[in-house]
Amino acid sequence: MIHRKLVIIPTYNEKENVQDILYTVMELSGQFEVLIIDDNSPDGTAGLVKAAMVSYPHRIHLIERTGKLGLGTAYIEGFKYALAHGYDYIFEMDADFSHNPEDLIRLYEACADKGNDMAIGSRYIKGVNVVNWPMGRVLMSYFASVYVQFITGLPIKDSTAGFKCYHRSVLEGIKLNKIKFVGYAFQIEMKFTAWKLGYKIVEIPIIFTDRTKGVSKMSTNIFREAVMGVIYMKLKSLFNPYKRANVAEDAKYHVQSTK
Repeated sequence: MIHRKLVIIPTYNEKENVQDILYTVMELSGQFEVLIIDDNSPDGTAGLVKAAMVSYPHRIHLIERTGKLGLGTAYIEGFKYALAHGYDYIFEMDADFSHNPEDLIRLYEACADKGNDMAIGSRYIKGVNVVNWPMGRVLMSYFASVYVQFITGLPIKDSTAGFKCYHRSVLEGIKLNKIKFVGYAFQIEMKFTAWKLGYKIVEIPIIFTDRTKGVSKMSTNIFREAVMGVIYMKLKSLFNPYKRANVAEDAKYHVQSTK
């Protein structure tokens, strides 16, 4: 059975990495496609994507946005694109090679072959597998996930991970327009929502390697949003039971798919 697979990669000023990541994914077995969502990068990232599209016109796709609108809104736009165009498995991945593209295959197999609805590339499921981060950032990231588990009960070791595979049913079941957060907290909110809706989630151990080219987009405001967002999510879940979206609510994204 052939599944259509789309890797969503948001970009802002990734000229050093974007073509390398595209060509690497194109060379993987399994015919992965890539959707770049570029937030009007002034360094010419979108132009480099268009150049790569000449070689892979049916496998590389591009959405250009008007400015920096946030990681969460980029992924939501990508999810809606994926659902509208009939993809079966949808991935989140960074452009900077902090996520090893070869692990896309492992995430896909964890869903398609092992019956999971969502697979997370986890830095912390087997110890701490992070390379080239300063110790302060490692501790901040690790204890952020401990904090999320403590407040929400979410049984995931790496709740802030941004390397994931969804079966389309998860994204159809989540009311995407209700997702509130745009930064670090977006990653937590998507996992928390999928868990509360009863989807089967698995963590796959990966090695996370910090970028060697370009500039990190992390900021204290993004981290602050995550800290307060976790409390908001927990309180919301106490008073508003989570229910899966139905076909009627998301009819414009409903395309026949297989699993």
